[in-house]
Amino acid sequence: MTAEPIGAVDSTKVPRFAGPGTFARIPDVGAVGDFDIAILGVPFDGGTSYRPGARFGPMAVRQAARNLRAGFHVDLGVAPLKQFQVVDAGDVPCSPYSIDDAVGQIAAHATEVIGGSDRGIVAIGGDHTIALPMLRAVTREHGPVALVHFDAHLDTWDTYFNAPVTHGTIFRRAFEEGLLVEDHSMHLGIRGPIYDQIDLDDDKAFGFRTIRANDLDVIGIEGAVDAVRQRVGDAPVYVSVDIDVLDPAFAPGTGTPESGGLTSRELLRLLRNLNGLNIVGADVVEVSPAYDHAEITSVAAATVVFDLVTLMVNGRGAAG
Repeated sequence: MTAEPIGAVDSTKVPRFAGPGTFARIPDVGAVGDFDIAILGVPFDGGTSYRPGARFGPMAVRQAARNLRAGFHVDLGVAPLKQFQVVDAGDVPCSPYSIDDAVGQIAAHATEVIGGSDRGIVAIGGDHTIALPMLRAVTREHGPVALVHFDAHLDTWDTYFNAPVTHGTIFRRAFEEGLLVEDHSMHLGIRGPIYDQIDLDDDKAFGFRTIRANDLDVIGIEGAVDAVRQRVGDAPVYVSVDIDVLDPAFAPGTGTPESGGLTSRELLRLLRNLNGLNIVGADVVEVSPAYDHAEITSVAAATVVFDLVTLMVNGRGAAG
């Protein structure tokens, strides 16, 4: 960007509970001539298998993001909104009745936002179904990506009630469509029971490596980060964060909670230690505010979104 970036509303002049309703009160996409990174709301939950309500996630995460002081990220050592132009691109208008229609609309809209350029994009869901059209949009620009997937669940099942595209099947579809760099993707935080051993066998056959939540007790955060870096290599990276990777104590407002998850501190430490990776796209999904209280889940998700934006800024700065 050649122009001076327009940052968020100054919280020393306008209280954080006032002002625009964009994410962290950054500029709306229509307020700037061009931009480097877009935050895109995707209010779709037609692919969820248990508790609905993630269609209200983008609204809730934006509201929680008012609490952010987005001027300087202490742990990552950068003022992201001063380095690159970051905008809120609004919400994708997608059908609440047809998964196929919605997936097509999301992919088309995200492709338009990326605009055939090197823009980064972070989606706020919505259920995890949205990751598939987001991957389709990102890979049109960057080619196949390494997926770093934070979740309680693998999301590589084949079908659910004969539906091939749901929030639990998207990464099998992504593998089948050639959207992922072979043998470069990883799940983190997986836990809980599964339907059958074949679920694990299939997942390995798709080239994923898994670090389960209880593996962190053995290898620690540093061991997990080293494994991710070795796995990803120098490939472009897509980071997908299902908020249910957190234990329900830290993220009660989600559709399919599983006991024994990560703490908020563990997730943030994992993310922040991925600094320097070439992250070209990301999503934060499965915030279902009807099951939240005191904005616990939404605040966690908003913080993760801001971290992902900052990681993108640092990755772009290193590349430049």
